[in-house]
Amino acid sequence: MNNFTSIAELITERIDTMPPGERNAAQTLIASYPMLGLKTVAEFSAQAGVSSPTILRFINRLGFQNYSDFQARLQDELAAQLQSPHNRNENRQSQPDTDYPAVEHSLENIRETFRHISEKQLSDIVTALACARGNIYLIGGRFTDPIAQYMAAHMTVIRPHVFHLSGQESAWRDRLLDMGKKDILIVFDIRRYQDSLLHLAETAKSRGVDIVLITDQWLSPIARFARHVIAGRTGVPSAWDSSAALFVLAESIIREMTIQLEQDSAARIKELEGLRFRNRP
Repeated sequence: MNNFTSIAELITERIDTMPPGERNAAQTLIASYPMLGLKTVAEFSAQAGVSSPTILRFINRLGFQNYSDFQARLQDELAAQLQSPHNRNENRQSQPDTDYPAVEHSLENIRETFRHISEKQLSDIVTALACARGNIYLIGGRFTDPIAQYMAAHMTVIRPHVFHLSGQESAWRDRLLDMGKKDILIVFDIRRYQDSLLHLAETAKSRGVDIVLITDQWLSPIARFARHVIAGRTGVPSAWDSSAALFVLAESIIREMTIQLEQDSAARIKELEGLRFRNRP
């Protein structure tokens, strides 16, 4: 398990306090995470459109004394990002002295997730979803699609035009035909990131769809196409990552959307309940 705070999480914590040049550096790094940070200062600054001193001030604001320390952290993150379940099982740490270690680690992941997410970040996502004028589509990967389906089931109750993309990958591509500039695609993607989701997000972005990415602390490559990125802690001392924090993130977004759409969602829920009881045998 990686207990250190990822650079992506540090950026989320501090981006609101950064001057424009450093904010540009942060946003450019997130869009090409983590590989841009492994390039030279000159290459990083050229891609971000800022000076080399601005890059150095940016990494200093994140808490690193020099660029080498910053890159060493990124290299550690990249190694963690690429680990397979087999690797994690072989390197599993000894369990803490507790009856339910999985519970303790999952609770810690949830606490750390919300410690690094700003109110503005969550509010911007909720507002985008509550005020979307088009359709909202949700999809996840092999292990995260149940969260997308769960979130879609709740969102369908509180607002119209919500669709979970299920079935074969060819069916996802067919749905792209109906996606356009007013639509939003929510994607759940955690390590080891799914190429088919990356291609879907890239194509949807090319059609003007806004992407909301819900990912882990190492950031899916889909981040380069996303308007909104929110990261949850998933690492635990196990062969398998934990999605507990992602479920809580999904429920938090649902809760805040319900509050923001208070009048519309209340009327919709009431009508839906009436239809359900009316059709009860």
